[in-house]
Amino acid sequence: MTPAARISAAIEVLGRVFDGLPAEQALTRWARGARYAGSKDRAAVRDHVFQALRCRRSYAALGGGADGRAVMIGALRADGADPATLFTGEGHAPAPLTEDEWGMPDVTLSEAEDADLPDWLWRVFEEDLGGQAKAQAQAQTSRAPVAMRVNLKIKNASQAIEILKDDGIEAHRVDGLDIALIATEGARRIRGSKAYLSGLVELQDVSSQSAMGRITLPLGARVLDYCAGGGGKTLALAAMVPAGPPHAQFFAYDADPGRMTDLPSRAARAGVKVAVLEAGDIARHAPFDVVLCDVPCSGSGTWRRSPEAKWKLTLDRLQNLIDIQRDILHSSSNLLAAGGQLIYTTCSILNRENAAQIDAFCQTYPEFERQDQHHWPVTDTGDGFFFASMIRRN
Repeated sequence: MTPAARISAAIEVLGRVFDGLPAEQALTRWARGARYAGSKDRAAVRDHVFQALRCRRSYAALGGGADGRAVMIGALRADGADPATLFTGEGHAPAPLTEDEWGMPDVTLSEAEDADLPDWLWRVFEEDLGGQAKAQAQAQTSRAPVAMRVNLKIKNASQAIEILKDDGIEAHRVDGLDIALIATEGARRIRGSKAYLSGLVELQDVSSQSAMGRITLPLGARVLDYCAGGGGKTLALAAMVPAGPPHAQFFAYDADPGRMTDLPSRAARAGVKVAVLEAGDIARHAPFDVVLCDVPCSGSGTWRRSPEAKWKLTLDRLQNLIDIQRDILHSSSNLLAAGGQLIYTTCSILNRENAAQIDAFCQTYPEFERQDQHHWPVTDTGDGFFFASMIRRN
C-alpha cells in the first residue's frame, strides 16, 4: 500500500469508530476486507487510527471538521505536511481536497482543544491537576511505551534481554527497577516470543511494577487480589515471594470471571500458585492479611493506550466510577484480619479517584491508618498510576 492508500484506509476505519464501533473491531473488519494489505500496512493503518484518536480534537480543529477525513487532514497538518500531496484521488488515495478543505483553517485552539480533551473533562483536569493539567493531558497524545516485567524466579533482566533478541525484540532496562524492561523494537512480537510463553516476562507497565514493589508481604501472608482483572498484579506480587511455605498464599477474584480465564496458565508457566475464587468463595477464605483493590477507574493514566476511553467518558460515568470505588473500599475492608493491609490502586491521574478517595475512607473508618501513598504521572517510561496502603489497627 502507498502512504496515501494507508491514509484512505485510516479514514475508512475512523468513520466506523466515530459511528460507535470499537477501534479494534473496526481495524479487524477493515483487515478482513483488505487481503492485499501486508503486516507493515496493517501496522501503519493501526498507528494512524490510534494517533488520530489520541489527538482527535486538535486534529479536527486543524482539519476543519469532525469526520475521519477531516481528522486525517488535520493529522497531516499537525505533522507539518501538506495534505494535498496525498489527497490526490489517484489509485487508492483519498479524493482531492475540496475548495473548503484546501486552505489551513483560521483557528486558534482552545485550551481543551490543545489538550485534546472534551470541554467538561478539561475542567476536571484543571480542578484536579492544577498547573500540571496541560502537561498531563498532552503527555497522552503520544504513543505509550511497551514495558515488561522480568520474572526473577526464572532469569534476571540481562538474560531476558538476550533471550528476547532471539525473537527480534530489542529491550532496555529501566533505571531503579531490576525487573523492568522497555521494548524498543519488535514489541508486537512479545506475546509470541519464547520469553513470554515461558513465563520469563509479562507485559506490565513500569508504574504498575513500581507500585507492586512498594508492598511488603509478611511471612505466611494470605493475599487477595479483589479486582484481579487479568491478574498481572497478583503474578507480580507472587513473583517477588520466595518459593515454598510459609511465605504467602495468593487468591484472585474479579466481578467479571472471564477476565481471569488465562490466569491459571500464566501462573503455572511463571512458577507461582494463584487460587481463582468465585464470589461465594471469598467469605469462606477470609480474613486475609493483604487485600489489593485495583479498582475500576477512568483509566486517565492510560489513555495513550486506549484513547477511545477519554471520548466515551462522561461526567455521570466518572461519578458512577467514584461511587463504585468507594463501595469496593468499604466492602473489601471487611475482608481484612486485624493488622492487615488494604491496598488501593488506580490507573487514573485524577485526584477525585485517588487521594480524595483515601481521605474520605480514612475519615469514615478511623481504624484504618494510611501507611503509604504515591502518585506516578504520565511519563516517557510509564503510565499515570496511584497507590495507597492502609493498615487495619484492630
